[in-house]
Amino acid sequence: MKIIWTCTLLMIPGVLSSISVTGYTEVNLNVVTAYPSVDPCYNYTVLDDPWRSTSNTNSSKCDKSVTWSGWYRLLINGLSAHILDTCVAQYSCGTDVPLWIRGGHPTVQDGVVTRDVCGHLINYCCYYGAYPIKVKACPGNYYVYELVRPNECNLAYCAVVTNISSTHTTVTPETSSAVRDITVPEECNSQTLGGCFQNLLEQIENITAQVLPLNTVTNILNVAFNASEKIVESSSSASPTELASYGNRVLKTSEKLISTLVKPTVTHDSVSFTLPAVEGQVFMVGPQVTLNKMPRLDTTNSSVDIDLIGISKNNTERSAAVAFMSYITMENLLKPDFFNTSNDTIKSMMSTVISATLPKTTNTKLTKPVNFTFRHIREFDPSGSLSCVYWNISEWIVDGCTVLKTNSSYTVCSCVHLSTFALIMQTSPPPESDPLLELLNLVCVIVGLVFFSLALLSFALCQWSPLVNNVARINICISLLLAHLLSLLTQQFLSLIRRQQVLCAVIAGLLHFLFLSGFVWMFIEAVLLFICVKNLSQISSKKRAVLSTGFLCVIGYVVALVVVCVSVGLVPEGYGSEHCWIKMDKGFIWSFLGPVCVILVLNTILFINIVISLNSAFKSLNAEVSQIKQTKIMVFKTLAQCVVLGCPWILGFFINGSKVLEIIFLILNSQQGTFIFLIYCVLNNKVRQQYRKFFRCLCSNNTEDHTITFRVITTE
Repeated sequence: MKIIWTCTLLMIPGVLSSISVTGYTEVNLNVVTAYPSVDPCYNYTVLDDPWRSTSNTNSSKCDKSVTWSGWYRLLINGLSAHILDTCVAQYSCGTDVPLWIRGGHPTVQDGVVTRDVCGHLINYCCYYGAYPIKVKACPGNYYVYELVRPNECNLAYCAVVTNISSTHTTVTPETSSAVRDITVPEECNSQTLGGCFQNLLEQIENITAQVLPLNTVTNILNVAFNASEKIVESSSSASPTELASYGNRVLKTSEKLISTLVKPTVTHDSVSFTLPAVEGQVFMVGPQVTLNKMPRLDTTNSSVDIDLIGISKNNTERSAAVAFMSYITMENLLKPDFFNTSNDTIKSMMSTVISATLPKTTNTKLTKPVNFTFRHIREFDPSGSLSCVYWNISEWIVDGCTVLKTNSSYTVCSCVHLSTFALIMQTSPPPESDPLLELLNLVCVIVGLVFFSLALLSFALCQWSPLVNNVARINICISLLLAHLLSLLTQQFLSLIRRQQVLCAVIAGLLHFLFLSGFVWMFIEAVLLFICVKNLSQISSKKRAVLSTGFLCVIGYVVALVVVCVSVGLVPEGYGSEHCWIKMDKGFIWSFLGPVCVILVLNTILFINIVISLNSAFKSLNAEVSQIKQTKIMVFKTLAQCVVLGCPWILGFFINGSKVLEIIFLILNSQQGTFIFLIYCVLNNKVRQQYRKFFRCLCSNNTEDHTITFRVITTE
């Protein structure tokens, strides 16, 4: 067969090229050329749109209609410009929604990076997001961008001039060859605390570079904090003086490293990073800054408002920089107990430790107080006392810092100086544990669990009349048995469980679900009893028609599960208190007490209606008198059960440190299984007879002649 070939050769330097041969037969070959790659710094399209300037607030342009292709370098009236990397005011840059890049610009050494584009709308800096573009820093102090088209109008990229004045030199970040390799000393793998930190931190202190790339700084910080975590884990024998010394050196080296991210700028610039142990943000302003107000610097758990623009005006260079860092694990070194007070209180760190400095700024005098917003990282105690403190070499002190406002989630502090700050809460020492009370609790809970088990066996092995539906009683016992058992195990191993915050929160959620399920089943039993009283002669058919066991189980457990899921969705951090239960702050305890109170009120209404219906039945005598008497017994027992299960929780509102009420609450709450067993089993004459028969069989020597059947028909 004759094959006709047509051959096309396409060779793009540095790119995977291909030879495609077409004809009757098609062959595709991949060939890698040896040509140098195409650098976008020298292969771009100039985009000179003066309307993109931040000063233009009069037009409403849109980049949706632009067909972007390749790399672009931005100019404004012939001057080099770049896309803003901080939040831009709405209705500026010639558009309604100005677009800016999040994450800062790269350095020359970073090469091509990807940055997300955000659009400012309705006071939300990133209302429009998810527009990733590629960015590259080029020699000569300019950037090139591989732009993408927004999918909505009116959105447009915002630009600002980046030309450098003659009085400011360009500082290029030093390459890795200018930085010594930072290695973890062998001492850090042993128990030698001092040798490890001395060696590691001296390496960092010997760095002489004035400007470093972001990735170099984050790598060094990672090494330092990983080593410090190992040291903290083995620092049980370290003295407070040693811990404070280690903390001081970590702060010093961290502030030195983050200062190397500061570089000269004409307008403004920013750099941010997030690591497992530390977060940081650096903001710089120059002599031609166009911002009217300094944006807030944010980390996950804190933020700072500082008048950096006013500070820059007090400097001869008309420039300034602020470095803001949040240390996730620093409280392990700079402990809250270093806050010395005259009162004998328990100190708890309510925030991450933060630091704010003005690196490479000549005049660091503040023009106005600095405000810090702390997010609470622990359960807030309304009776506690909050203090905004700063670190002074060896202790936390409050000089120059005050609390402006606070709620259960956040606290705002105002300080007249910069330093390392934290939020510490003082609470009264908890009452000393009473060994006798703990022993009483242990014994009572175990006794209650035993009687819960006996009640379950009785409900499962006895045959009840059609008048009685034991599904609710069985599930009440199952829910409360599991809840009390889990609570007992949690309190016995609390010191181990509390270290695992996730496990502690999961246990709290399970306890919430199990206790709430018990109350839902109690309500179901009251509803069944109400139906029984209203339909004394048709209860069997009614029960089969709409109150099957499966239907009741769905209601009994799904309602409690929905309440727990909604609670988790609304307040995810609401579980996991110091005792692995629901947290008391933010009113989250009402996610349990609220449904309980509603169920108790509904049960009260049902019982009132039941009593009225029984009186009517007695007067009319339409039903058998014996059946009405049996129903009265059921009403009495169900009412007693509701009182036994509900009253202890209501009593919890009034304890407030009363030892007597605490003991009463402990006994009533732990003996719920005992009361259920007494009400439904011991007070049932036929069940008692069967117990006697059962024990006689056990005590009989000739067990072969006896057949043990634990089945009795009872109507109570």
